[in-house]
Amino acid sequence: MNLIPNSTLKNAILKEMGLENIEELFSDIPKKIRINNLDLPKGLTQQDAEQHLRKIANKNKSFNNLPSFLGGGIKPHYIPSIVKSITSRSEFYTAYTPYQSEASQGFLQAMFEYQSMIAELTGMDIANASLYDGETALGEAALMCSRINRRNSFIIPQNISSDKISILKNYTKGADIKIKEISYDKKTGKIDIEKLKKNIDKDTSGVYIENPNYFGIFEDDIEKISKIVKEAGSLLVVGIDPISLGIIKSPGSYNADIVIGEGRSLGNPIDFGGSTLGIFACKKMFLRQLPGRVIGITKDKDNKRAFCMALQTREQHIRRGKATSNICTNEGLCALATLVYLSWLGSNGLEELSKINFEKGQKLAKKIESIEGFKKVFTGVHFNEFVIKCPTNASIINNEMLHHGVQGGLILDQLHPELMNCMLFGISEIHSDEDIEKLVTCLKEASHV
Repeated sequence: MNLIPNSTLKNAILKEMGLENIEELFSDIPKKIRINNLDLPKGLTQQDAEQHLRKIANKNKSFNNLPSFLGGGIKPHYIPSIVKSITSRSEFYTAYTPYQSEASQGFLQAMFEYQSMIAELTGMDIANASLYDGETALGEAALMCSRINRRNSFIIPQNISSDKISILKNYTKGADIKIKEISYDKKTGKIDIEKLKKNIDKDTSGVYIENPNYFGIFEDDIEKISKIVKEAGSLLVVGIDPISLGIIKSPGSYNADIVIGEGRSLGNPIDFGGSTLGIFACKKMFLRQLPGRVIGITKDKDNKRAFCMALQTREQHIRRGKATSNICTNEGLCALATLVYLSWLGSNGLEELSKINFEKGQKLAKKIESIEGFKKVFTGVHFNEFVIKCPTNASIINNEMLHHGVQGGLILDQLHPELMNCMLFGISEIHSDEDIEKLVTCLKEASHV
């Protein structure tokens, strides 16, 4: 109560509310779960707080000081200065939901152009103005499949990230959608197609496939998988690494129904985990079931080009029972960064970037396999991530490497016990030959500790 500016009016406020004291405001909270006080240090001045936070921040190490080869989808990528130059402009940086189209034409056009680029990149008819991230995009896709065909089971590969599985189950729990996990081929690292055939049935609303998958492996039988899904009357949901689309077929070319992905790699920094960008695109026939919002182009009363929110199927705008999603906003600034990045890169630039990532992935794998005791686990063709079996305890090797100034691969045995002492390595265009040599040297030393 001491923080209330009108503390001198406290008694008058309590009387107006019909209360005797402040404690009555919390009467609905059971006493057994109340906290009498928090064990917190005394408050600091702003100056002292900044100095304290600066000391904490100094413990962090940038990629330049600690090269990271962590796999799992999130890797550092080069971001040209034009991205920050444009996204930091006040008309974009401070913009929120464009409720008044007449006052938001610049931002609406940016989102329209973003949608157009994502649709072209994925080979789909339409894309929305983004979702929160790749994980929530998967949850929305599962719900969308069930709305479309009224089925209540959804198939996913076993080899996807634990974050995606957790969020997917949270999204689908209230809708009573059953999640089925299909195992992967232990030799190739790709989905086990025979297991898919056995598990898909008339109750399967959709099948989710990642290409490349969590282990970095390309699903080169994707057209065969697509045919299996279509023959069952189910929908095909494809998860993408957008940078890989510079050298592989777009999901639209093999009849995907919904395409989702994580757009962080397209002009957005890692930023300690957030914020990020959920890519979501689909066939035009499913437009009315699309979550989020869609920006459209039209003409104003003077017959000039204008932009507007053409579709906004959330409960704030339409009847709750008709809403496709409860997403409250979109990642507008991240989507803008992606738009600027792709505009700067161009189609030829994306192809070149994709080739560089692929080639670096092959180079790094060969370098690591040349070290005694280290071996690539799967035979499938990989992009810029791959799984390596270590000769000794992977956690000890990783910790030893950290002491030498290198972050190794992602330890996999917690999520996949069958991959004991295996690491998921990742690389991108930002890794130099010197970084690779440093990793190889550290791996050799750490494996003999």
